[in-house]
Amino acid sequence: MNPRILYNIFVRDFRKQKKRMLLTVTAIAWGTIAILLLLAFGEGLKLQLDKNRKGLGDGIVIVWGGRTTKLFQGLGQGRRIRFTEEDMKYIQRRMPELRHVAGEYVRWGVNYKYGDKIFSERLTGVYPCYEDIRSHFPEAGGRFINNIDIDKKRRVIFLGGVMKEKLFGDEDPIGKQIKLNSVPFTVIGVMKDKIQMGMYNGPDENVGSIPATTFSALYGNRFFNHIIYQPYEFDNMEGIEKRLFEVMGARYKFDPTDEQALSLWDVVASAREMNNIMLGIQIFLGLIGGMSLLIAGVGVANIMYVSIKERTREIVVKMALGAKKSYILIQFLIESILMVGVGGGTGMSISYILTEGFKRIPIESDVLDFMGRPTVSFEIGLIVIAILGVVGFIAGIFPAMKAASVNPVESLRYE
Repeated sequence: MNPRILYNIFVRDFRKQKKRMLLTVTAIAWGTIAILLLLAFGEGLKLQLDKNRKGLGDGIVIVWGGRTTKLFQGLGQGRRIRFTEEDMKYIQRRMPELRHVAGEYVRWGVNYKYGDKIFSERLTGVYPCYEDIRSHFPEAGGRFINNIDIDKKRRVIFLGGVMKEKLFGDEDPIGKQIKLNSVPFTVIGVMKDKIQMGMYNGPDENVGSIPATTFSALYGNRFFNHIIYQPYEFDNMEGIEKRLFEVMGARYKFDPTDEQALSLWDVVASAREMNNIMLGIQIFLGLIGGMSLLIAGVGVANIMYVSIKERTREIVVKMALGAKKSYILIQFLIESILMVGVGGGTGMSISYILTEGFKRIPIESDVLDFMGRPTVSFEIGLIVIAILGVVGFIAGIFPAMKAASVNPVESLRYE
């Protein structure tokens, strides 16, 4: 079928039913805008929440020692499990599937002092891999704790953003000395601002971090508060957790099936649950927008029925001249899809301009930082195009079938 002929027919019908078709195309455009903006809002929220979750760490598991609740090899219940540096190294050796294993010391009520400013806050002793596994990324001009700091037990400190503001205000802290309980430490870096959805001791912006070896030597701590590990692959987290119970059970002589011996927070599992929730929200938003598009599709069908009634003589003449029913069917179906395509294309263009324009507006807002901004992804575009195609097909197929089933003799009698 010649596309030019179809185009001419479409333009002719548009001129004959200008107001009716304009309203229908506008309804299609409005429905497209509705579904696209709702899906874009859901996509923006999903991307931002995913980014916020990584403020705690990407693919990590936090492990706390618990108490045994089962008898095992003659040993009683209620034995406390506590982690040491030797445990950290033992896990790393026995579980090569782990990329990082690191313990963390935590101490509350440490006095921070710089000049005449002094206050009490939390202090942690950590390892260099915390920069990656716990998103402790330094601002430009600073750095995080490194292996030399660990080996030489240097008195250096990495500050959270709020800690830096409390102590230094607008002053550059890098290279300056502060005192922790009267012991001097040199500031080597300040953490980049981040949104942290999950936490276990408090926000990272409210803490100072020093080398774990320095912490142990200064405060005499032997036991970690917890251990964090990050595997190479995230698709077998349950199997890795089971393996951890077996490894630590062999070391501390507890039943590997004793779930109370170790307490775990699997961030990957939490992220998976949140992704499922977000998928449900996106489907719900898509259904709401789809309703608007469906109503517009009814308008397209009505236009097509009216067009068929007004063009009965044309259809009859074509049939009399030998046109097949399939030709009539395809002609009206393509007209319907073309009408939906014009409205859908207009709506998608407007939606893209609105979302991209909104993202470029420099608005400082905690709500936007947490909820994100509407984002039109390639996948969303494909979904909307598919929905438009389905609406155009459904809105056109039944009127087209009616047109193809016209009886020339009966129709001419009434015409």
